[in-house]
Amino acid sequence: MSPLLALALLFAELSLLAIGGVASTLPEMARQAVDVYHWVDRAEFAGLFGLAQAAPGPNMLIATLLGWHVAGLSGALVASTAMVLPSSTLTVFAAGAWERFRTARWRRVLQAAITPITAGLLLAAATLLVRNADRDWPAILITAGVAAITLRGRLHPLWLLAAGALIGVVGAT
Repeated sequence: MSPLLALALLFAELSLLAIGGVASTLPEMARQAVDVYHWVDRAEFAGLFGLAQAAPGPNMLIATLLGWHVAGLSGALVASTAMVLPSSTLTVFAAGAWERFRTARWRRVLQAAITPITAGLLLAAATLLVRNADRDWPAILITAGVAAITLRGRLHPLWLLAAGALIGVVGAT
């Protein structure tokens, strides 16, 4: 299978599964990119995700960066389009039915179920990223520290990113 077709099929499928955003598909995206297609190793995947999250713009940039890594500009365009188009198309068609059944019991049940499902998918994605990115004790301590500060404090995330950049510049990890 050509790399462009593989990118299109993978990201079109993930697009339809991205409940709560692209981050919820990271475990499957990593499995496919690392274990099935061997496009990147686990550390490279974590690095691409970190770069995608640091860049301004939509959180689906991981698909663009992975596509670029696999097949250059055409891979980036194919992966981006495949990640956005299927779910956007489904949303347009489903929005009418969703509004029409706003008082239906099944809709309330579905809405109540989506939040914990999304939280579980995001927790799985976070676990995958920590496993792939934290290869030594300093990195593990940085991850734990950032998580604790984020959960307990009111420090703006840009300060944490700046601190991480400074740690990287001085070579502490």
